[in-house]
Amino acid sequence: MRMASSMCFLLLLLLSLSLSLSSSIAEEESFDVRQHLSTVSRYNAVKDVTDSNFVPSTIPNECKPIHINLVARHGTRSPTKKRMRELDRLAASLEVLLSDAKRDAQKDNEAANKIPAWLWGWKSPWKGKEKGGELVIQGEDELFHLGTRIRERFEDLFAEDYHPDIYTIKATQVPRASASAVAFGMGLFNGKGSLGPGRHRAFAVISESRASDRMLRFFDTCQTYKDYRNNQEPAVDKLKEPILDEVSSALSKRYQLNFTRQHTASLWFLCKQEASLLDITEQACGLFTSSEVSLLEWTDDLEFFILKGYGKSINYRMGMPLLQDVVQSMEQAIKAKEEHHTPGSYEKARLRFAHAETIVPFSCLLGLFLEGAEFSKIQHEQALDVPAKPPQKRKWRGSTVAPFAGNNILVLYSCPSKNSSDYFVRVLHNEVPVPLPGCDDSDFCPFEVFKVLKPYAYLSVLWMVVYPLKFWYVSFAGKSC
Repeated sequence: MRMASSMCFLLLLLLSLSLSLSSSIAEEESFDVRQHLSTVSRYNAVKDVTDSNFVPSTIPNECKPIHINLVARHGTRSPTKKRMRELDRLAASLEVLLSDAKRDAQKDNEAANKIPAWLWGWKSPWKGKEKGGELVIQGEDELFHLGTRIRERFEDLFAEDYHPDIYTIKATQVPRASASAVAFGMGLFNGKGSLGPGRHRAFAVISESRASDRMLRFFDTCQTYKDYRNNQEPAVDKLKEPILDEVSSALSKRYQLNFTRQHTASLWFLCKQEASLLDITEQACGLFTSSEVSLLEWTDDLEFFILKGYGKSINYRMGMPLLQDVVQSMEQAIKAKEEHHTPGSYEKARLRFAHAETIVPFSCLLGLFLEGAEFSKIQHEQALDVPAKPPQKRKWRGSTVAPFAGNNILVLYSCPSKNSSDYFVRVLHNEVPVPLPGCDDSDFCPFEVFKVLKPYAYLSVLWMVVYPLKFWYVSFAGKSC
C-alpha cells in the first residue's frame, strides 16, 4: 500500500514537472522580442497590445466628432551617431574577446563550440556611416498608414479641402519629426490633390525654433528639468547595474566569454536595433533568454519612468502649456459649433509630431498607465513607486507608452441634447480608447470634467481660469517650469 502511494506521488510529481516544462517551452516559443524593446519598439509590433480588462464605451449615434488633437512621436529612426560609435567599439571589444577564446580553444574545444557563429568577424551594420538619427523607410511607412487610418476613421472631419488653418500640422525642428509629419500628411491627403500618379497635394508643416519651442520641446527649454535629469542620470545607472551584472554573469557562463557590464549593455542595444530596424531577432537578441530580455526591458522602462515619466512631477509639469493648447483648440471648436460657423472657416484638426520626451510627459498629464491609487498621489505631487520588476506585471511599459510613432489622439464629440449640445472628449492611445482616471476611468469624458482632470487639478483650475496664457510661458514653462 505504501509502495503504491509512493508510486502515485512520483507519477504526480513527474506529471507536474512535465506540465511546467511544457508551459515554459510554450511561453518561450510565443515570446516575441519585438514587443519587448521598450521605446525602441516598432509601432506595428505593439500597437495592438491592449488592456484586455478594459471595455471601451459605446459612443451614442447622435454624437459626432467635431475636432481632433494628435500628439505623435516620430517614426522608427536609425541609431544616432553617438550610438553608432558605441557599436563600433563593441565590434572592437568582441574581437579581443574572441581572440582570447580562439587561443583558449586549443585547450578546450568544447568551450569554443558554445560561441554563436555570428559573433566571429561581426561588424556593425552602420559601420562607416557618418550621419544618424534620421527617419527610416519603416518609420515613413508607420506614419503614412497612421494618416490613412485616421482619415478613414474620422472621414467627415477630413472631408474639407485642405487649408493650413483647417488642418494645422506642427513638428519640432528635428528632421525625423518633420519628416514624420510629411509622411503622415501624405497618407492623410493621399488622393486628394493633383500631384503625380498618387494625386498628392502640398501641405504646410510649421516648426518653432529649437531654442524656444516650449510646446513640443519643453524638455529643452526648461532649465529646472535639465538640472534634475543631469543629477538623476548617475543614480539611474546605479539602479540598472545589478541587472546588467546578473545578465553578464549568465552570458559569460553560457557562452564561455568574459562579458562585462558594458558588453551586455551594448549587446542589448544592438538587439533592439537589429530587431526594430532589420527584423533580425536570432543574433544579438538570441543571446538572451526571454526572462533576461524582460529584465533588460525593465531597466529601460525604469530609466524613462524616472527621467521622463511619473518619477518626478517636473517631468510632466513642464508639458502643461501643450495640454493647455489642446484644451484651447477644443474651446475654439465648440465656439465655432455654437456660433454655426460655416464649414471650411474653422480648424478641425491640430496635428503635432515630436519625440518620446514629448509624448511621455503628455501621457502622464492625462493620467495614463496608472495603477490603483496612483492618480490621487500625482494630484498631490507625491512620488510614485518605480514599475514592478519582472516577473511581476506592470502597466508602465515603454513599448506601449511611447514606441516609435506612438500617439495620443484626443477627439472632441458634440452630442446634441434636447435644447443644447453636450461635449465629450475621448482619448485614444496608439489608436485604442483608454480610460481616464480623473473621469471615473471612462474613455468618454464630459469636456467640462476633462478640462480639470489633469494631475494638478487643484492648481490647473487656478492656472487656466485666473491667469492668462502668458503666465504659463513666462513663469511656468520657462524659468521655473
